[in-house]
Amino acid sequence: MAFNHYAKIARIINSLASSWIVVRIDKPTTAKKFNGGQAYYDHYYRVYDGQHRPIPYCKFQQLERFARVMQLDINEIPVVDEGALTAIKMNRSSDD
Repeated sequence: MAFNHYAKIARIINSLASSWIVVRIDKPTTAKKFNGGQAYYDHYYRVYDGQHRPIPYCKFQQLERFARVMQLDINEIPVVDEGALTAIKMNRSSDD
């Protein structure tokens, strides 16, 4: 059976006790294909926990595949851009 990075992400997220959000990061990235080739993307996604910290191993490129593995409609996934996350963090730190 082939390794499925999206299934690993789902297992990690499902083991969390807290909420999570997906952050879209507008920086180019590549991913290795099973045939040894490379896929190029102009952005990627990273999952953050309820405390707005990145969750290890939870970086991916295809939101549709993530939604399918998480058994969610793509519109149900809480996605924010990187700038919004920075604003949330700054607002939160000023509240402390």
